[in-house]
Amino acid sequence: MRQLFSAEDYIAVTLDEVCVNVSCGIHPWERHPERPTRLLVSASLYAPLKTQRAADTPIIDYDLVRDRILALEREGHIDLLETVADLVLDSCFSDQRVVACHLSIRKPDIYNESRGAGIDLFRTRAGWSGRK
Repeated sequence: MRQLFSAEDYIAVTLDEVCVNVSCGIHPWERHPERPTRLLVSASLYAPLKTQRAADTPIIDYDLVRDRILALEREGHIDLLETVADLVLDSCFSDQRVVACHLSIRKPDIYNESRGAGIDLFRTRAGWSGRK
């Protein structure tokens, strides 16, 4: 099995369930801009714990990721959660110190009998760089 991380320690900077209303989905009832789908987006960005920083600044600024998630509401219809994930992951890896990211996107209101449907991704910078 390929080693994902080195033996060093990491910090995970986390945004938990940022709620946005996005026109998202492939079903006919999900394609109405006046009735967007509620999404809960969580992201954990991993950086080596020894990452250099100024005394009064965070290791990772999660405002960039939060702003990107909130901007999804203004972007028109998106068919797939995988596309939503790609857009958010671009912002996660915009900080060169981030070596990996776990992303969870849920549609909490899609099925009555379920707490939600969605996707989870764990991407490394090496794998993400190869995507582009």
